Amino acid sequence: MDLNGARWRKSTRSSGNGGDCVEVADNLPGVVAVRDSKDPAGPALAFTPTAWRAFVTGVARRP
Repeated sequence: MDLNGARWRKSTRSSGNGGDCVEVADNLPGVVAVRDSKDPAGPALAFTPTAWRAFVTGVARRP
């Protein structure tokens, strides 16, 4: 999967002190990509927009 055109943004849930950071790119057609900001050249996970929404909804419901 080609993620060269991805516009990455840091998750609002990531810590601001250089700790655990997750970046999300949702500007590509039909895919939402997620990566570790500490390893931008490393692997990225790819989700369909529907699967990503289900994941985010599930996480938001956790106490």
